[in-house]
Amino acid sequence: MDIDEFATNVEKMSDEDVFELMVALEQASEADGNRTDTDIVARIALVETEIESRFPGQLLAPFKQWKLTGKS
Repeated sequence: MDIDEFATNVEKMSDEDVFELMVALEQASEADGNRTDTDIVARIALVETEIESRFPGQLLAPFKQWKLTGKS
């Protein structure tokens, strides 16, 4: 899936799905051999932008809170 298609799909996801995707991308970026994968970095940036657009002025606070509360 190219990055434009990825961005379109992210826009259609629920908040929880977006948060789960961010966790998966974070894990992928930390995996051996993926630390400099520009595709993963670009996808993380797109998901961050989507979270910030859904929660204006809160940056990634809703995602961080979701992670702390057990990913409800």
